[in-house]
Amino acid sequence: MRDVQLLHQWLSPGYPSGAFAWSHGLDRLIDDGEILDAAGLEAWLSGVLRNGSGWSDAVLLANAYNHPERADEVAELAAALAPSRERYAETMDQGMAFARVNAAVLGGGDAPCAYPVALGLAAAREGVALDLTLTLYLQAFIANLVSAAVRAVPLGQTDGQRVISSFADPCRETAEAACTADLDDIGGAMIRADMASIHHETQYSRMFRS
Repeated sequence: MRDVQLLHQWLSPGYPSGAFAWSHGLDRLIDDGEILDAAGLEAWLSGVLRNGSGWSDAVLLANAYNHPERADEVAELAAALAPSRERYAETMDQGMAFARVNAAVLGGGDAPCAYPVALGLAAAREGVALDLTLTLYLQAFIANLVSAAVRAVPLGQTDGQRVISSFADPCRETAEAACTADLDDIGGAMIRADMASIHHETQYSRMFRS
């Protein structure tokens, strides 16, 4: 039960990691008219989860958890994988905020690193189960992007919850695969999402930092 409570605290919107400020390039796709409704959002999120940064971050988290002695290597790769300045800031700012608050609350401290790496190291140190950590991390990732879409599309709250609910199984499946994945298994094919994060840097009017 403690595992669930701790993860709920860490991944709650109330935890001061600043997740609400980022949209992962979604802000740009909405501005370009590429995502206009729940169906379009669900399709994009599915690609990000299975073939984009959702999968990559899950593998990074798992490797930080399973191999804390390689934390520097995993952290360096996580930073290098960011496809744009804003996506780099997104993962690093959240990671540093998470590590800082967690150190103040639970003790211990890690060097500044990307968010999934920071979470993986913290979960390992606290003895939180990896599969549960990955599943709830991915669900929180999806929920945060849905929250951004609810504000920016705009999308109804009920439609937003339907989209989140539809990712229960995909999040568990992705987490299960990532548990034993090696760093060599990282890879993606969500180039449009990466390009959106690059183009967002020059977007005239925007709601989010990425």
